[in-house]
Amino acid sequence: MLKPEMLQDSAIQDKVAQLKREAARHAVTYIEDGMAVGLGTGSTAKFMIDALGERVAKEGLRIRGIPTSEASAEQAKGLNIPITDFAADPFLDIAIDGADEVQRGSLYLVKGLGGALLREKIVAASARRFVIIVDESKLVDDLGTHAPIPVEITPWGWERAAKLLGDTGAHACKPRMKRDGNLFITDNGNMILDCHYPSIDDPRGLSQSIIDITGVVDHGLFLGMTSEVLVAGLHGIDRFVP
Repeated sequence: MLKPEMLQDSAIQDKVAQLKREAARHAVTYIEDGMAVGLGTGSTAKFMIDALGERVAKEGLRIRGIPTSEASAEQAKGLNIPITDFAADPFLDIAIDGADEVQRGSLYLVKGLGGALLREKIVAASARRFVIIVDESKLVDDLGTHAPIPVEITPWGWERAAKLLGDTGAHACKPRMKRDGNLFITDNGNMILDCHYPSIDDPRGLSQSIIDITGVVDHGLFLGMTSEVLVAGLHGIDRFVP
């Protein structure tokens, strides 16, 4: 079983990266001519967008993509992947993305450590099929085990929202900062609070409690949205469905 601390080893990192590339290539085989496709954000999604760009270039695959971040949009444009929007394509045939945690059994997710959770959730909710690619270290029995729950909020009044998020059971809700020490601002002009919970026994109840707070735009709990998870481990790639 691949554990998060094992990813400190460069040889294991290389092996896992190779497997995630393979999983991304497999996921891209689900995409057919004429589809509208949600393009995820993050290191794993980059592999997927690269693989999709190869199919567009080599096969002449005709698709339309909706990226979940400005970074993914730039990558897609550089690979000549046509970009659409929800005015033209309000519903997507498939969306492919990564995740920060995947709960065994339910396939509930924590997403948003890359800062794109709101757009990722809009895309996921719009897709008829939502496929997730992760490495084995992202599998958990309980959400919140290795990752905080990111909460996107409006900047004005964020201190109040942080206090009320504490009332939902979070032990700490800290504003996301960039490496240069400045406040992280999402592509939507919002802040993110990273909320650490000692345990999450009722993900759906917590989801509702968070979204009920005025000033909260959305959060990184993706519940009941996943169609399939492709898991890259040291021994190969496994496929899980709800």
